[in-house]
Amino acid sequence: MSAGTTAYLVVRREDGFGDVFPLVVGQTYTLGRAATNRIVLKDDVCSREHAEISYRGGRWRLRDLNSLNGTRVNGVRLDDEWELAPQDDVYLGRTHLLFVEDMAQLPDLPQQKGEPPSEGVAIRKRLGQTRFLTPQSELAADQGTIVPGQRHALSRDLSLLYRLALDMGSASTYDELCRIVLDALVEAIPAEVGAILSVARDGEVRDGPPAGVRVPSAEAGKLLRGIELEVTAHRHRDPSIHDYKRVSEYVSNEVLASREAILAEDVARDRYLRNRESLSEMGATSLICAPIVFGDRVLGLIHLYCTDPHKALDAEDLEFAVAVAKQLGGVIHQMQRQVSLSAENRSLREQLHVESELIGESPAIKEIEQQIARVASTNATVLIRGESGSGKELVARAIHYSSQRKDGPIVCLNCAALTETLLESELFGHEKGSFTGATEKKIGKFEAANHGTIFLDEIGEMNVGTQAKLLRILEGHPFERVGGSVPIRVDVRVVAATNQPLEQAIQEGRFRRDLFFRLNVVEIRVPPLRERKSDIPLLAEHFLRRFVRETGRKIRGFTPAALRKMEEYDWPGNVRELRNVVERAVALGTGPLLDANDIWLSSLEIAAGAPTPATAAYRPMSLEEIEKEHILKTLNYTDWNKSQAARILNIERSTLDRKINSYGLKR
Repeated sequence: MSAGTTAYLVVRREDGFGDVFPLVVGQTYTLGRAATNRIVLKDDVCSREHAEISYRGGRWRLRDLNSLNGTRVNGVRLDDEWELAPQDDVYLGRTHLLFVEDMAQLPDLPQQKGEPPSEGVAIRKRLGQTRFLTPQSELAADQGTIVPGQRHALSRDLSLLYRLALDMGSASTYDELCRIVLDALVEAIPAEVGAILSVARDGEVRDGPPAGVRVPSAEAGKLLRGIELEVTAHRHRDPSIHDYKRVSEYVSNEVLASREAILAEDVARDRYLRNRESLSEMGATSLICAPIVFGDRVLGLIHLYCTDPHKALDAEDLEFAVAVAKQLGGVIHQMQRQVSLSAENRSLREQLHVESELIGESPAIKEIEQQIARVASTNATVLIRGESGSGKELVARAIHYSSQRKDGPIVCLNCAALTETLLESELFGHEKGSFTGATEKKIGKFEAANHGTIFLDEIGEMNVGTQAKLLRILEGHPFERVGGSVPIRVDVRVVAATNQPLEQAIQEGRFRRDLFFRLNVVEIRVPPLRERKSDIPLLAEHFLRRFVRETGRKIRGFTPAALRKMEEYDWPGNVRELRNVVERAVALGTGPLLDANDIWLSSLEIAAGAPTPATAAYRPMSLEEIEKEHILKTLNYTDWNKSQAARILNIERSTLDRKINSYGLKR
């Protein structure tokens, strides 16, 4: 028994036992035919999410998830939660599962008639090979000697195609797939040489003439100009021969243009083809060329030719080659689609990961990273506190992508952006017709985030009624969609954020005290940007690289004056404001470097109650020193536009000039 495993679900079959699913305390297992379940059942009678098993109160418990065909335990249909006991029989669709707490509790299999027990093992049935998977050589031995040239039996072709379909489905790479197909073709068709040629992706044959329409050779040459065929795999019946002579280009062009397979017999003695392409040099007596097609695309060609003068490929061989080519086209398309989707998925995850990176080297950021590393591996609820625009969502994403839930979804919702009714519908979903405008069933954010993380931004704006429902979910209770009556359970980690003092909201009755303590299991405070000004150059460079990449502008960096201007600013909008300032500078900048003139800063002040450098730390200064520093900051803010600075300071321009001279201020 592995660490943490306390029980097992074992698939029961007629001839014995099948897959074993260990159950670990602390995990909730959903069972069904959807790939998103923890236990996937390959049973078309099962619902997508059929049942759920979890450990509570010292017992494993099973409940049905409103499946179409129901769940039965020991022959009794399950209407409520069931406490599982060892050797309980669980039926989901056609699937029979046995619950045991130890593998030794599995019952002995009934002894098969005619076979004595051996070392305590009772064998019911022996099955080493099915007739559909029997190799051709064994079939030939059973059916007697096959005369050369005899028509292949339909049952043999169906058996080979069935076995080939299973083998093709197990192929993990394109090269492996081609080798499997060639082995089957050489086994089924009396050809000495076979090959699969692929059309280069940049030269795909699309929207050609309909199948069966003849194209003159000259026109076919124009149609296929630039098309390259690459030999992906080839096979000779004699393993000692490794050379491959490509089939006539003329034949390939004919097949590509018409999309029809070609059977050519007695090639070596056919003057017409010999003069065209000198096929006699190959020593081929007959050949087959079949297109690999999917939809409107020709993906490649199958080439087969026979060199034995006593053998010849016939129409039945052509039929079989066409069937294999059709089958191969569909599999190649699905394989290419899977590769494309996997690459796109990796790209999107990398983009999300970049978005979730915390940029900075300040002690405050290092402390946040350490907190994330400690809390990410747990399922604890996290409350992130900080001013608007300080990067609370980035912290939430960093927690998700550093946790064991990183392969699951992360769903974000701004609670301040929705009304009370819409917020409840967004969180928990609604049934069709539950309110005006509910024209169809809607899955809520909690259901969408199952096995992942939900980030609730501006949690302090949530109304008290919705807070009560959220509290029940956090305590492990199921919820119902708006207008629904079906209880729904989810496995979701909650990360909340707020820029409001929740303690004050509790005193005013706008926020539930019990919800506050349930959310505030782990608290992470994100400092405003003005308290970590050493990170401003790093953040500015990060945003600059990002927007230069998006816009294609040739901007190399910032001038020292631009960086100094940004470092001296208090950033009331925090990191979000810095991002917007850099984006505007990239959009409007003209030179290779962004100068102070390109950095447009707001005249807004820090929100009331927010700590400023003056209140955060007292520094003894005379009025003269304060005036000198303030005048210099104003001049830098206006890029030394003295008229504008004089208006801000509410003094005459001449007075400003005298003070600049008396204080010795320089740009």
